[in-house]
Amino acid sequence: MRRLLKVFALPVLLCVLTVLPANAQQLKTANPQEIGVIKVLLAQERAWNAGDIEGFASGYKNSPDTLFIGSHISRGHDELVNEYHKNYPNRDSMGTLGFSELEVHPLDETFAVVVGKYHLDRNKKAGGNADGIFSLVFEKTDAGWKIVVDHTT
Repeated sequence: MRRLLKVFALPVLLCVLTVLPANAQQLKTANPQEIGVIKVLLAQERAWNAGDIEGFASGYKNSPDTLFIGSHISRGHDELVNEYHKNYPNRDSMGTLGFSELEVHPLDETFAVVVGKYHLDRNKKAGGNADGIFSLVFEKTDAGWKIVVDHTT
């Protein structure tokens, strides 16, 4: 029986050791920069789902240089907030927002890019469900991590 265990144990051990490095990379822990950026997105999700456009917009840098690229380009924080109010005039039109498949790609200590997906769940009368992808450029500011470019489709 011991000999049988040795015969099977070695190939199993080799398979585990071969697979382990790939899985170890997937289990990488987030660094403080990645955590800081994800916290902004989670706060935006909570604000949106509470019907708080101003709270959602606080994730963006309050600057005339902030860009939102969607069906057209909005320039500046104020224009971005006005567009959100225009496109989502009431709680029903806002629906329930969820982010998924978030990937944070740090560029340096001050900037990071995030890609991900969003899903907006709402009834047909309010516009129906919406799904899309986005890429965001974050900047670390005195006020914390803020979105400076948002490209959402």
